[in-house]
Amino acid sequence: MENETKATESKKARLLPATIFASAIIIAGAWIYTSEPNENSAKNEEKLSSTELEENVLPADGVVLPIIWGDLGAKLAAAGAIDEDKFTAVYTQRGAFTDEYKNLLLGQNNGEFRMTKDNAGYLLNLFWALGLASKNPILDSGEMADPKYGGAQRFASTAGWTLAQGNPMDHYSRHSFFELTADQQALVDKVSRGIYRPCCGNSTHFPDCNHGMAMLGLLELMASQGVNEQNMWKTALAVNSYWFPDTYLTIAQYFANRGIAWDKVNAEEVLGASYSSAQGYQRILAEVQPVQLQGGGSCGV
Repeated sequence: MENETKATESKKARLLPATIFASAIIIAGAWIYTSEPNENSAKNEEKLSSTELEENVLPADGVVLPIIWGDLGAKLAAAGAIDEDKFTAVYTQRGAFTDEYKNLLLGQNNGEFRMTKDNAGYLLNLFWALGLASKNPILDSGEMADPKYGGAQRFASTAGWTLAQGNPMDHYSRHSFFELTADQQALVDKVSRGIYRPCCGNSTHFPDCNHGMAMLGLLELMASQGVNEQNMWKTALAVNSYWFPDTYLTIAQYFANRGIAWDKVNAEEVLGASYSSAQGYQRILAEVQPVQLQGGGSCGV
């Protein structure tokens, strides 16, 4: 019996350095926790079915965006930022060029502007064209114009926009669809720096992919119509959620596990690098099982 006890103690001694080594790896990787797990935390978890979670994050009826679209689609087409024939062909070939889509592209839309699971991709493309073509100092002198990247034409958000007339760079920051005041531009600059996207590690201020460019266009439109900062953050989170449904369902579950309902989260915080960047989302995935929905976001047309 004495020999068994000594063997057990010897085995524990041999395991100790491995435990210390594992802890060192965690600290080196910046996975530092400020408090010990609460053994009663499971009692505080928000128990939601997948249906409830989805309805909270991605309402079936959609969300109303605080904008008036007006005839911006027609203006984009008239300027050549959208080639009407190319654009409609994409959706016609899919059997999806609905009356709603036609009206957004060519009509006058002064009523309620609603984003849903069904039209989120179409609105992404409209906002993408708007962000790319709208004259703005963020495009002229921000990260996109940094010489170290070899020119703005090299990014997915520019070279990837194949639905314009001619070269997409012929429309890059060229058209004045609205005039922003100094205060409105400052607001766009501030908010764009705080909105990240999980397909990369950049903020909207560096719109190198379609989601970033589309969000920039939406921010400019909201600012031009007097939307305040709080509503801009709230709207951006709702829009990002429809563009990246798997990501934000998972983030919502992360908060639910901590007893925080989705409608109570701080939109600015969630849109920041700690949650919404590619790197931040990996941190979330280390703590919660991913929640999946068919048809996630994409960085292509």
